[in-house]
Amino acid sequence: MDRRSFLTYMGTGTAAIVAATSGLEAFVPKASAATANHLMDGQPKGGKGKPLTVPFKEINRSWENDLLLPKGYSYNIVASYGDVINSKGEKFGDAADLTVYFPIDSLEGGTNSEEGLIWVNHEFPEPDNYMQILGINPDTYNKKDLAKYPEFLKMQKEAVGGSVIHVKKEKGKWTLVQDDKYNRRVDGTTPIQLTGPAAGSSAVKGAKTVEGSLGNCSGGLTLWNTALSCEENTEYGDDYGWPNFTDEHYGWVMEVDPFDAKAPVRKHTALGRFAHENAAMGQTKDGRVVVYMGDDSRGECFYKFVSKKKYNPNNRKANFDLLEEGTLYVADLSAQKWIALDYETNEDLQNYEKDGKKFFTSQADVLTYAREAAAAVGGTKLDRPEDVEIHPIDGSVFLSLTNNSKHGNFHGQIYRFVPANSDHGSDKFTFEVFIAGGQQSGITCPDNLHFDSKGNLWVVEDYSATEDNQYAQYKNCGVFMVPTDGKNYGKPFQFASGPQGCEVTGPWLTPDERTLFVDVQHPSTWNQHPGQKFGRSCLVAIQGGNFR
Repeated sequence: MDRRSFLTYMGTGTAAIVAATSGLEAFVPKASAATANHLMDGQPKGGKGKPLTVPFKEINRSWENDLLLPKGYSYNIVASYGDVINSKGEKFGDAADLTVYFPIDSLEGGTNSEEGLIWVNHEFPEPDNYMQILGINPDTYNKKDLAKYPEFLKMQKEAVGGSVIHVKKEKGKWTLVQDDKYNRRVDGTTPIQLTGPAAGSSAVKGAKTVEGSLGNCSGGLTLWNTALSCEENTEYGDDYGWPNFTDEHYGWVMEVDPFDAKAPVRKHTALGRFAHENAAMGQTKDGRVVVYMGDDSRGECFYKFVSKKKYNPNNRKANFDLLEEGTLYVADLSAQKWIALDYETNEDLQNYEKDGKKFFTSQADVLTYAREAAAAVGGTKLDRPEDVEIHPIDGSVFLSLTNNSKHGNFHGQIYRFVPANSDHGSDKFTFEVFIAGGQQSGITCPDNLHFDSKGNLWVVEDYSATEDNQYAQYKNCGVFMVPTDGKNYGKPFQFASGPQGCEVTGPWLTPDERTLFVDVQHPSTWNQHPGQKFGRSCLVAIQGGNFR
């Protein structure tokens, strides 16, 4: 495998296969070998920008059951599933995913990189592990009888949602601060307000407040220092047997203020309901807020939301309702445009029928059944659109397409979108492939993304390798740094290899870029639960050198 020989767009090998199997070859814009570097007047600079140096000696793929890092770097576990975080006895949840670091002084404009708050998502419960803890026989258990196991159901509901934790670097090591002012949980039982057009509507069974959050995959940071947590796979009634489960109450983007435990936790229906992976926030040229979002499922779409009101940089509280009103769009890659999912103005939505009758009767219906709406107006179906991030220098938008085994795209790719006139409010864009996964690139199944301040793209992977499946040569999931300019643009450098059975998720740098926080999710046996053989998901701090 040659990691230094990278694909040019629509070349031979993996890139051509990806284009053919995804059905995009007919309308993807042409690009030169200089794809995905910084922009100059909206055009690629041909890879001739300032070289982005690699601050570490990359490691190799490995089957080793540990978190492997380059020489000079080390890690410590900050919090693991089941750790008590406050005097109420609330515990750090399971399946850690997104991490968002807030400097402890960020509300005053500070950038403290040695003390802060972290929001961590908890994506899903691990019922098999909890059965071992509780002594439940899996051979006789039936999820249809879950209501008869109240402690088991309680463990599952407490495992999901998210945690706010106070962290501090002391004597060179990051630790969890036992702090009742900040440390708290949002879980599967927390009362959460619905906002926006669908709140209280028949589409959500009249609910204005719902029970809990779950399926919390990735998310993002708002311009006013709150966390966005995205609900992804949320069919817990079917998947886990949760009783009295209402599907329409889940699959939204949730907002949490980590600094104010009394602030209401809210789900914003204006951003649509689907398998949200994450939410990347930026601004339009006229000062409105834009949020880019992917629907993490095979054959689903790429979305953006644009607020009606403008962002107020001088009044934090004035922004708390920005995500309650605006327009949701879906991407049509064939026409390179955004289509508004607006019931009042879109005749395709007004006339869409299912089973012989009109399916949508209001904007609340459109938002609650956003997938149906996207299909009705011609949104482009993609290969598991997951994480999306905005380049900190040129403003282009990078989107992970993890894979789609239904038509042979096992290794995925990363797209790069350029909004027309460098304006995130524009309804036009161009796009190209930045990375095609597979042997020639050396990475596979890209998932979470994160940019450092120089514009290097940090990429983590999401796949399950065995010694005899299609991912065998990639071994354990890894973390890569990919420069987006200079002579190394588009070349992946492996920074970390996760323990066996895990995904490494949620990369997030401190402002000084001396610490990289990541989560180790569902390791097989690494970081074992006390008294058990299975591993525990956890939040990890990595230090030792520069990350840019």
